Amino acid sequence: MNGIYIPKPAELNDVKLPDELNELVEHVAKNVHEVWAQNRIREGWVCGPCRNDELKTHPCLIPYEELSEVEKDYDRNTAMETLKLIVSLGFKISK
Repeated sequence: MNGIYIPKPAELNDVKLPDELNELVEHVAKNVHEVWAQNRIREGWVCGPCRNDELKTHPCLIPYEELSEVEKDYDRNTAMETLKLIVSLGFKISK
């Protein structure tokens, strides 16, 4: 790969989620965290006071409910942007 990678996510600032999809954000955010944590644990990571790549410790290897709001917001943003992309591509999500 030559050059510097410049991420170009879909432009979703104007995409408004229907109210019924907003309730999904927290469920998706929790699952995003669970998948991330499961993968880390499979790779030998454990909960520790700080992130240490050599020791494979990370303070966020805890249940979603115990995360700080700052950490939850990271997962919520991922969930929100994913749902907005799905809607912007014309897909419908129904219960």
